[in-house]
Amino acid sequence: MADRLCLAATPTFAAMALVEALFGGQANILCGAGGGLPLNGMALMYALMSIFHAAPWLRRFRRA
Repeated sequence: MADRLCLAATPTFAAMALVEALFGGQANILCGAGGGLPLNGMALMYALMSIFHAAPWLRRFRRA
């Protein structure tokens, strides 16, 4: 169970980054804060967390 639970972090954070970039950052794009980049603030944080938690996926692909 724990082996599979560690695989949940990366796709969860990637999905949260995508949702934040598509829907959460609209106010920043409209007012010009951040230069209109979709990956700013929370979306960037979620994307980085997704990368940092990718180790279990990399180990799984290396074994295959």
